[in-house]
Amino acid sequence: NTRAVDSLLNFETVKYFGNEAYEAQRYDEDLARWEQARRRNRLSLFGLNGGQALIIALAQTGIIGLAVLQVRTGQLTLGDFVLISQYMIQLFLPLGFLGFVYREMKGAMANIERLFALLDVRPELADRPGAPALDVAGGAIRFEQVSFRYQAGRSILDRVSFEVPPGKKVAVVGASGAGKSTLVKLLFRFYDPSAGRILIDGQDIAEVTRESLRRAIGIVPQDTVLFNDTLLENLRYGKPGASAASMAHLDEFLVQLPDGWQTRVGERGLKLSGGEKQRVSIARTILKRPPILVFDEATSSLDSRSEQAILKALREIALNHTSLVIAHRLSTVVDADRILVLDQGRIVEQGGHRELLALGGRYAALWAAQQEQSLPDPQ
Repeated sequence: NTRAVDSLLNFETVKYFGNEAYEAQRYDEDLARWEQARRRNRLSLFGLNGGQALIIALAQTGIIGLAVLQVRTGQLTLGDFVLISQYMIQLFLPLGFLGFVYREMKGAMANIERLFALLDVRPELADRPGAPALDVAGGAIRFEQVSFRYQAGRSILDRVSFEVPPGKKVAVVGASGAGKSTLVKLLFRFYDPSAGRILIDGQDIAEVTRESLRRAIGIVPQDTVLFNDTLLENLRYGKPGASAASMAHLDEFLVQLPDGWQTRVGERGLKLSGGEKQRVSIARTILKRPPILVFDEATSSLDSRSEQAILKALREIALNHTSLVIAHRLSTVVDADRILVLDQGRIVEQGGHRELLALGGRYAALWAAQQEQSLPDPQ
């Protein structure tokens, strides 16, 4: 079942590479193993039920034969024989269910073993006993000498320190693999830093409840995931029970949909384009109205015109919010109050857009490379 669901959910990838026959072969191999296990299961049940029936039949034959013999010799009357027959019926009918009861008990025991194994699993991260809720006033974020590695010998972040003042917008840029998205995961406390600490309004996020921490932060991720429900319900996911509202320039988008808010988006939002899904994700986060906003490549799936419209809306919304922007396209963060350049897990440059260009360092090189890519090919 897992193999079938996996290939069906990722049908686009299967079609892109023309691997329908390969997926069918893998499914057939899994199905063959399932058939063998099912056959062994059936044979064991046949042996159990057949053996049980044989034992009962032999016992009944022996008892009836003995009773008949004693009736012939006068030791038992005919009434005694009838009584013995009735006793056997009452005794052996429940015994006929022993096989079913045994099978159900074995299945229940296996389920109980899996249940207790699951209950024994402890999360790597947990709220500390008596941890208070995060009290957000201005929403200032501070990373203090934060280091992190997913596995030994491979450092992702190396003593990263920076601050996002309340109501300000700080952008983190850099090449792929520099550790930008890891900052977001640490901020949401999906992982704890290997060293250092992260503070929000002076409170160490490792000392507060994760529920209050994540309630205070809204994120527009790079990979937008939508549920197989209506557009309205996907939007309400940011604030369950909220009413539909005009935001993130969705009005123009809604006019194009025959069912408006009640349009079903399909599994993982497959019925919407990448840009449309991104618009819904941005609107969902705005509806949550958190004091801290995080944008992880928030406009990566938008064309230039839509990108500018969304960026304008985000600027308006972010006026009174602390914003941390993870970006690859530098053109989307030129208005940031401060830009941090991350390279191989370290902050190598920081400052405003013009200030970093004047330095002529890593940021200036990235800007020049992206500007050159945006120019039309003279050929």
